[in-house]
Amino acid sequence: MLRIIDLNALSEARHMTEDQIAEEQKIVEAAKSDARAFAAIYDRYFEQIFNFILRRTDDEALTDDLTSQTFLKALQSLKKYEFRGLPFSAWLYRIASNEVNKHYNKKKRKRVFSLEEERLFEIIETEDGNPELDGQINILISTLNDLPTDVMEVLELRFFEERSFKEISFILNISESGAKMRLYRAIEKLKKYFTVNWKE
Repeated sequence: MLRIIDLNALSEARHMTEDQIAEEQKIVEAAKSDARAFAAIYDRYFEQIFNFILRRTDDEALTDDLTSQTFLKALQSLKKYEFRGLPFSAWLYRIASNEVNKHYNKKKRKRVFSLEEERLFEIIETEDGNPELDGQINILISTLNDLPTDVMEVLELRFFEERSFKEISFILNISESGAKMRLYRAIEKLKKYFTVNWKE
């Protein structure tokens, strides 16, 4: 019997309203002329960016370094930042993604995706105490690990980071239709082993 994966359970979206984005933009503009104002941005997004990078490295010391590098580059390049109607975090995610890619390209190591086990338990519907659950979790982890990196990136940004397709296309520097296509490929792979509940 196919287990049910409920991807809708992950969609406690972090999407900001236009007013919230506008307020945030005021902080960004202030930080362009006074670096001390950047502290508010750092405090707001440090944990999100740290966890985003940690999923790609599974190494806390390395994640510390890459997170610091991400915020340093953001601060150094802030004057070049152009508002495109997206939350400022999309720009931070883009820098973070580039830093991780540079690390792997330089080290020529296999990429890592490490999703928190509790997040996986959230999406598999099961009855309490079901002895098959561990096996289902293992199948899910194995299936995710088999996904190409570019497909896994979109899946993770969409469901574990709750990013819109517009943000994903900006973060990964691809078209929105390209982001959707990659996500559909991931969903189709999951459907081989699970019944997938998901609405776009």
